Amino acid sequence: MKVAAIVGSIRKESYNRKLGEYIQKRYKDLFELEILSLRDLPFYDQDIENEAPAAVKEFKAKVAAADAVLWLVPEYNGTVPGVMVNAIDWMSRVDRVLNGKPSWIMGASMGVLGTVKAQMHLRDILFSPGVGSPLLPGNEVYVGIVHEKMDAEGNITHEPTVKFLDTVVNNFVQWYNRQAQLAQNK
Repeated sequence: MKVAAIVGSIRKESYNRKLGEYIQKRYKDLFELEILSLRDLPFYDQDIENEAPAAVKEFKAKVAAADAVLWLVPEYNGTVPGVMVNAIDWMSRVDRVLNGKPSWIMGASMGVLGTVKAQMHLRDILFSPGVGSPLLPGNEVYVGIVHEKMDAEGNITHEPTVKFLDTVVNNFVQWYNRQAQLAQNK
């Protein structure tokens, strides 16, 4: 399975990027995870959506080629970061590369609650008509106080968090496989 990871932060030392890199390393035997960058995406512009810039075409092609999307969402001002919404805006237009593509969400924060509000808002966005991305239910990953659970190399050192991630990743793989089987049987 190929998974496109979309990190809602463009900061080089983003905890959410580090979480994605940890997932990429730890679960490499279960799926191939490619972390996509939002840094080069221009602001969505309906005037050019049919002849989008190369960075947009490349980004959308990578998402289209993936079997699933992992959203790694920080929380900015109680909601989804603008760079992530901008990427969704591009993906929800013209060829709608997210439509029907299975998704799952994780988020890391230095705060106690992780990224609870941002993830609730992202769920709403993913269910909107232009996006239509089915979402793994009941497996919310809010890594709160991440700076105390991750070492300098980006490894999760908090054993209960590692065990929880193991459970959620296995749940996602099983859910994805069931979704793929249902799609084949249609």
